[in-house]
Amino acid sequence: MKILMVDDSDVTRDLMRVFLEDMGHQIVGEAENGKNAIKFFTEMRPDLVLLDLVMPGKTGLEVLEEIRVIDPAAKVIMVTAVEQDGIDKELLEKGAMAILRKPFSYSEFNEVLKKLA
Repeated sequence: MKILMVDDSDVTRDLMRVFLEDMGHQIVGEAENGKNAIKFFTEMRPDLVLLDLVMPGKTGLEVLEEIRVIDPAAKVIMVTAVEQDGIDKELLEKGAMAILRKPFSYSEFNEVLKKLA
């Protein structure tokens, strides 16, 4: 699967990269903010976007909404440490396919990806 990672944390992107490469996925881009996320999504058309919720500039929710306008069928997994039922509900209503909580283990990460494959 071709994957775009969007997270302002180098540590989180590094961890996801290690997991994804081990699982045999191709990382087509990495963005540290919402502006670059939209640019890379438009240029690369990945199969899946791993999208952080809390970032400087545009939030992950704003990016999710923009991605869904560009491609209503886009697969997006929200990756966040925020635990609020209201946010979860809104993210799922706006088109997120799943929500992955930080910190996550290899098995949790793999399980979420398997559900979308």
